[in-house]
Amino acid sequence: MQLIIFAKKLYVSLTCQKTSHTFTKIAFKPLHTNLFNIVLISFFLTLGYGKVYSQDIKNPKKPLPTVKQTDKASTAKSDAAKEKDKSVNTKIDTVKVDSIKPTKTFLDGKVRYKAKDYATFDKKKKTLTLYNEAELYYKDVELKSGIIVLDYAKDEVYAGRIKDSAGVLTQYPNFKQGSNEVQPDSIRFNFKTKKALIFNSRTEQGEFKIKAAVTKKENDSVYFLRGARFTTSTDVDNPEYYFQTNKVKFVPGKKVVTGLTNMVIADVPTPLALPFAYFPMSEEKSVSGIIIPSYNDSNTRGFSLQNGGYYFALSDNYDLTVLGDYYTNGSYAMRFESAYATRYKYRGNINVRFENLINSERGYPDYSKQNIYNIQWSHSKDTKSNPNSTFSASVNMGSSKYFKQSINQANIGSNLNNTLSSSISWNKTFNTIPQARIALTATHSQNTQTEVINMTLPSLQASIDRIYPFVGKDGVKKGFIKNINLQYNLSGKNSFVTTDSLFFKPQMFKDAQIGMQHTIPLSTNFKLFKYFSAGMATNYQETWVTKTIDRSYDADQSKVVDQTVNGFDAFRTYNFSSNLGTTIYGTFNFGADKKIQSIRHVMRPSITYAYTPSFEKYYDTYAVDASGRITTEYTRFENGVYGAPGKENSNIVGFSLSNTFEAKVRDSDSTKTEPKKIMLLNNLNFSTSYNFNADGRQNLAWQPLLVSGGTQFFDNKMNMNFGATLDPYAIDNSGTRINTYNIDNGGSLFRMTSANVTLNYSFSNKGGDKEKTNTQSQRNGGRNDDLFGTNTDLTDSRNSQFANEKDDDEDVITEFFNAKIPWDMTLAYSLTYSNINRENKISGNSIMVSINTDITPKWKGGVSTGYDFVQKGVTFTQFRFERDLLSWRMAFNWQPLGTNSNWNFFIGIKSGVLSDIKWNKRSVSNR
Repeated sequence: MQLIIFAKKLYVSLTCQKTSHTFTKIAFKPLHTNLFNIVLISFFLTLGYGKVYSQDIKNPKKPLPTVKQTDKASTAKSDAAKEKDKSVNTKIDTVKVDSIKPTKTFLDGKVRYKAKDYATFDKKKKTLTLYNEAELYYKDVELKSGIIVLDYAKDEVYAGRIKDSAGVLTQYPNFKQGSNEVQPDSIRFNFKTKKALIFNSRTEQGEFKIKAAVTKKENDSVYFLRGARFTTSTDVDNPEYYFQTNKVKFVPGKKVVTGLTNMVIADVPTPLALPFAYFPMSEEKSVSGIIIPSYNDSNTRGFSLQNGGYYFALSDNYDLTVLGDYYTNGSYAMRFESAYATRYKYRGNINVRFENLINSERGYPDYSKQNIYNIQWSHSKDTKSNPNSTFSASVNMGSSKYFKQSINQANIGSNLNNTLSSSISWNKTFNTIPQARIALTATHSQNTQTEVINMTLPSLQASIDRIYPFVGKDGVKKGFIKNINLQYNLSGKNSFVTTDSLFFKPQMFKDAQIGMQHTIPLSTNFKLFKYFSAGMATNYQETWVTKTIDRSYDADQSKVVDQTVNGFDAFRTYNFSSNLGTTIYGTFNFGADKKIQSIRHVMRPSITYAYTPSFEKYYDTYAVDASGRITTEYTRFENGVYGAPGKENSNIVGFSLSNTFEAKVRDSDSTKTEPKKIMLLNNLNFSTSYNFNADGRQNLAWQPLLVSGGTQFFDNKMNMNFGATLDPYAIDNSGTRINTYNIDNGGSLFRMTSANVTLNYSFSNKGGDKEKTNTQSQRNGGRNDDLFGTNTDLTDSRNSQFANEKDDDEDVITEFFNAKIPWDMTLAYSLTYSNINRENKISGNSIMVSINTDITPKWKGGVSTGYDFVQKGVTFTQFRFERDLLSWRMAFNWQPLGTNSNWNFFIGIKSGVLSDIKWNKRSVSNR
């Protein structure tokens, strides 16, 4: 809109900004005749919308002069309008332009504001004042404060605190522009230049919290700070530590560059200072960077730098950490750790560790040198990516002595474990009719005591689903004939048995056993006399091998030798089996008014029969001495990957009985009408067998009776399992079973040869049934609890030893702290009895216990220990303590007994961005 003012009349000109077309529609009476017009003109002139022109009143019909405006709202005439003006031959008087310059509009966006108490305009000072819970929004700027003053003449805004009724300053400003947010005491911001002056600002950048006495915002990406402190503490106004500096250049999301920086702990300056400092920042989840090593020393390896290296943030899907150690005696270690993940497809991690260990100095009697390694790989595939195909890996393989001698892990539970195992498997299902499945698996099992390794690389399993050839179109499977089904299974193995020293060497592959087995089971099941379930099956197997043996007596060596015969060979076997079983229910009622209303007993007896003929045609003879008069039978398929065919026929009947006991008891809650069910015995099983073809000498007819059972107590928190072996036969003086019943030899009906009882109990006062897990210990082959202590990864001590014990509830500090002391306990007890050769002794009797407690709201303590009543000594023991220092953590653990005795102390900042600020001291004198 333009106001064109002439000497005698006022014209209001409206201009379309898009088409530059001007409409002049409104004219006012002469100025001297109307006081209202004078006031109206003064108002528009004050706002800068008008200019004064003079024109001869005698010729008022002359065209209006062109009005030049420097304001953005002004609009120039179109080219067509200019041409039209040129065509007018009428002479226009000269127009004098007023010397008063128009005022520009200070904002080019919509301003929204609100306040609890009032919002006032001061037209003289050109300010807008908002008071109490004031809010102002303009473009990407959000400002909240106790008081906000907007000066639209200077394009500036001011925000500050206000006092409450008690005279305390409250409602600190909160200034947010884009993703950057600041909480100062006061702020002054210019909308035009985007510069700001901030007093006592507080801001967060990732894990950093920054406070500065004065902050100058140069532009959207650069801040200059004076009197700044930055910390990872939760309370930036009263931090337990911070870095103090007077000059800071801060680029949000990228970096912080400082001048002289001094570390302050508990408001006490320390001698730790840097002439300048650079702190990288990124909005990304992780960035590449150097990992600073830590200093340590050992009595056997000298001084060292440990856990130094580089972290590679290769992409959002995978990363790589390279770490290394070096000792002054020449020992060194390398570790490569990588984690990877693709959403809805797969995730996993891999760790490769290698250590070159040198003890003592060359020339000393205790000098030794060895290389140890360990490879761990965990991979899982999301089933949603392909439901018909799965791939998984759980690998833990390496040197048998790695977890005992590693210089960079306190592998407590892994030291006491004797087995390392691995498995990599791929499964594929083909949705054909019938359905087919195939699986490829690589397995590895390693005894760390004997250093014997059993490995299949790979094994193949393929099968075709059951086929029911006699089922009609209705699909009903009922009766003996219609339930007849057959299946095809294929198994292949490439098996190795080697030792730690020959692992993946040529000799290992030379001794490989390769074989394949085809199996066709034919079976059916049916009901008999309404209450009995019966089944019959026959099984045909054909086994292929690539190696056999030829056994003979070698006169030159004077002993029997085996020669390996390479080439294809096969044997075929078959067997027959049947089974008959039923379920018997019994209930003992004691009355609805009794505490125990009834007990339910469920019995599942079953009888099985299995017959396997003799396959003596696969057996040959060999001479045991040079005379050749004494011969012994053997089969060339001995030591095959699928075993050997049996020489003796088998004609066995098996008996088994399983029991469960359940009680109904009146609920202690009187509001509940239904009784509560309690399991008295989860299972109580008996099993034995009788061989009709037993010869009564080497093979006795009856097999020992096996008894096993289990139950739970205390709301299923205590598990108890027990078992026993009862032999009906007596033994001679040498301990050999004889064909005489024990009762006929002056003994009882059964002779108990072995028995065992185990108890496991976990309980706490924290509430809930939170299962404790020790992930690193499990990956190393140890337990998933802390009965054998907690594994400590010395490459990263920031994680709490009690991380899995954290209570979800906030700590409640009462007047008497002992009103709430969180604790938990895990207890395991094992008792073993042996009487195979009339020794009649307790061969094992031990108890293990782990206790963790909050000594104070910030102190945690724990102990894992045990006692062996047979050996009469304390078993593995670990003490662990931890102090929560808010943004810092202090930890200490100590294993005082045995070959694994050591201690470790750590204090450092929890935050990952400052994880290199730490002090770690440990004893490794035993390694």
